[in-house]
Amino acid sequence: MMEILNSFGEKIDFAYHEGCREGVLAVLAHGVTGDKDRELMKTLAEGLAAKGISALRFSFAGNGESEGEFREATITKEVGDLKAVLDAYAGGKKLISIGYSMGGAVGTLNAVGDDRVSGLVSLAGMVHTKAFYDREFSDEDPATGCMWEDKSKPLSTGFKEDLYQIDHLLEVAPKIQVPWLLIHGKDDDVVLLEDSETVFEVIQSEKKLIQIPGADHSFVGHWDFLVEEITTWVDRHF
Repeated sequence: MMEILNSFGEKIDFAYHEGCREGVLAVLAHGVTGDKDRELMKTLAEGLAAKGISALRFSFAGNGESEGEFREATITKEVGDLKAVLDAYAGGKKLISIGYSMGGAVGTLNAVGDDRVSGLVSLAGMVHTKAFYDREFSDEDPATGCMWEDKSKPLSTGFKEDLYQIDHLLEVAPKIQVPWLLIHGKDDDVVLLEDSETVFEVIQSEKKLIQIPGADHSFVGHWDFLVEEITTWVDRHF
């Protein structure tokens, strides 16, 4: 298996799931505090491969078994991690960039200038980055606090500043030129349904928004549904 290094020389941990369909690869990007081995990521990758779509799941630097420091992880840096993965595995394939939660913001920002991406999928994708930080972490000191009381997931001033600088993706989204599938749970209280609804209004490319009644941020109980919807969408477009 090949080695993937980001621009900082940090090794990116990943797993590849071979599907029988040629020429298409789904690349899965996890959310904040997650990694490639979270059950949602594994279930999606295995489910897509079983449907014939090869899938690659990876951990951003500083997360899971990837090298790097968690405190240095930001959306902007993670865009570079995603580019490193695509550099390694593009190879003329039609690449479907699938981002979950903060990974959705990473996928969106990367897709603007990366013509290797043929399709974009946002699962509970973060759009209003500043509002997310304020809602979840405004009571924490970014220099000493942590995420959701998890001492192993420290906040950082760089993380806050990056989310504030990005602010939102409503000016970026209209620049996306590839088909875009958005799926969001109606009961998501981490990344609000409003994120997908507001960005959907400004998307100029072919688009589809699926809202799942009763689904929370992790889509618990709906993972098979995600696989089916993504597969149907890929079959239609690619």
